[in-house]
Amino acid sequence: MSRAVTFSIPYCRVAFGVVALFFALMASAAAHEIRPAYLQIDQTGPNRYNVIWRTPLLSGMRLPVALRFSDAVKNVTEPAERELPDSIVERRVIETTDGNLAGERLDFVGLQATITDVLVRVKLLNEPVSTNLVHPSQPWVDIASQPGRLEVAKTFVVHGIEHILLGYDHLLFVLALILIARSWRALLLTVTAFTLAHSITLTIATLGFVHIPGPPVEAAIAFSILLLACEIVRIHNGQTSLTAQRPWLVAFAFGLLHGLGFAGALANLALPAGDIPLALLFFNVGVEIGQLMFIAAVIAAIGFTRMLKYPPMVGRTAFLAGAYAIGTMASFWFVERVAAF
Repeated sequence: MSRAVTFSIPYCRVAFGVVALFFALMASAAAHEIRPAYLQIDQTGPNRYNVIWRTPLLSGMRLPVALRFSDAVKNVTEPAERELPDSIVERRVIETTDGNLAGERLDFVGLQATITDVLVRVKLLNEPVSTNLVHPSQPWVDIASQPGRLEVAKTFVVHGIEHILLGYDHLLFVLALILIARSWRALLLTVTAFTLAHSITLTIATLGFVHIPGPPVEAAIAFSILLLACEIVRIHNGQTSLTAQRPWLVAFAFGLLHGLGFAGALANLALPAGDIPLALLFFNVGVEIGQLMFIAAVIAAIGFTRMLKYPPMVGRTAFLAGAYAIGTMASFWFVERVAAF
């Protein structure tokens, strides 16, 4: 392979090792992003609304976030709770004493002390659906009477970007693919194959054509990362394999698996059926944007190492340390996820 089309392997080793160690250390704290909370408000009359408030369970404990309306909102029915395996769903009927909810502010007390987002969906009479993603840095939402047409797109694009950038298992998998690709052409084919594959399974799973329980999928994703880590070490030791020769085939096969994991992020939101197609489209766009951001950051790190002078042994050590860090973290995730079945 000519020098013109290959990555600079010594520099790639150092950059890969540093980035892999960084993500492995971060991932020890969280294997995946926290499932978002979900609030749905549907207006049923001039001043009356149905409210669904779902909060995820973390290690069997309820997320310490409380929904608070203004003083102009009163309960018609007391909150009725139902506990599910991964969340608690609260339903109630409310009414306003001075007009409708348009212009009201909803507060999420305690959200600022978490790392969890809240997806808020509001349907007022004779108005389009308003969708917002509330972050801990701003734990409230103002209900708009006329939501902008781009709000839904913006919300799910952001959610897709956050899902991939905070999903350390997906990032470590992409990082391993970058190293295995070895050339710009192979990288382009590999990333394209991975994108196509996870888009296929994300679509068919979200639309309900395929249903596979989340825990086995998450365990299989961890196992796929472990396999790639082993392949990285084999390639480094001069051994050949299908992964080294045609990484795009492996990326496509495992991409089908990762798409099922992405679909779980939308399933966790429990969206109404009518919202799913639009949410699916823009969520997938967000995932691709986040993936490209990560790949660009890794390539930039490789470019940065070109300016450094270091002994060859440093590159080899960093490379192997990064590969073993990925393999160790993937092994931990696999055992943890299998034990959670």
